[in-house]
Amino acid sequence: MQDSKVLVIEDEQKIAQLLVDYLTLDGFDAEAIHEGTHAVETIKQMEPDMVILDLMLPGKDGISICKQVRAFSDVPILMLTARVDEIDRLIGLDSGADDYVCKPFLPKEVVARVKAILRRTKGREQLTQSDKSIEYRGIELTQESFKCVVNANEVELTPVEFRMLHTLVAKPGRVYSREQLMQASYKDERIVSDRTIDSHIKNIRKKLAPYIASDELIHSIYGVGYKID
Repeated sequence: MQDSKVLVIEDEQKIAQLLVDYLTLDGFDAEAIHEGTHAVETIKQMEPDMVILDLMLPGKDGISICKQVRAFSDVPILMLTARVDEIDRLIGLDSGADDYVCKPFLPKEVVARVKAILRRTKGREQLTQSDKSIEYRGIELTQESFKCVVNANEVELTPVEFRMLHTLVAKPGRVYSREQLMQASYKDERIVSDRTIDSHIKNIRKKLAPYIASDELIHSIYGVGYKID
């Protein structure tokens, strides 16, 4: 993780420099740009190990940048937003970000989040062959590539959605509480609301629905959580 390259894309230069300083002190090779127009090109040229991306940028917004980057790269993206209620909206829009941090934040919190995301990214790269894929009722999940195939149709899931579905599919019939799904899906141990977990499940069902009876597959257990049957 030492010397990992981190690109900060933040238009508020004081915030950007603060993040660069803290990341550098922790051994990262960090640099910043302050507008969105050339962000995608910069990511292609720099090939960073991690991107910290502000939602609101001059030239091009963070969601557009994130979706463009996802067309050619799986680089971890931590998105910065000014409002807590924006996070649910971003999840619903399938922005493609791996995680979200709400302003104002402590720089140390962001550095800790970066480390956690990079740890789980490295962990994915070290999966053994036996861990790579599982199948259940027409759903095939491949961990190494975060690939989801449903009845021969590839379905695009965000990393959080993939981990959540993988957790449920790995043990059919087992009921998972929202807290357990949160812990399985967010490896940095952060706390998210029950509504956020419900939003993820809603999105998973919506994405699977064209290819499988997802409401019959993923069951809500009132007052507890979810299971797959």
